[in-house]
Amino acid sequence: MTDRRRAAAVIIRDGQVLMVRERGKGPTGRHDGQEYWTLPGGGIEPGESAEEAVIREVAEEVGLTGVSARHLYDVPYPSGWSACFLVEVAPGEPRLGVDDGLRCDCPRMVGLSWLPLPESPTGGGFMVPPLLMATDG
Repeated sequence: MTDRRRAAAVIIRDGQVLMVRERGKGPTGRHDGQEYWTLPGGGIEPGESAEEAVIREVAEEVGLTGVSARHLYDVPYPSGWSACFLVEVAPGEPRLGVDDGLRCDCPRMVGLSWLPLPESPTGGGFMVPPLLMATDG
């Protein structure tokens, strides 16, 4: 894990949370490896607050306009720590955006889906994991 800080959006609609399906790098160095689901989000740029970063990342990755962001929790992520925010978005349907930071011609982001919001084992709240590994089957 590195010291990279990132911001991630928890966007909830009808008891489901919006997740981006991505591909990790495979042995060839291209994005043809293990698929996983992640919250929309990305790195916090120099001079940018975490709140500003999460609103920008929502627009870039899922094409929605964030109207507010409320900090929920910080969690470890493979590339560093993620600040997770509950993001309220303007009406509209999400669409897969563009990953401007990608330095190769292979797609990393491959899909979007609304996944059921996990129930809290202790009741009275939720904590959405920022990363879920995809399985075949």
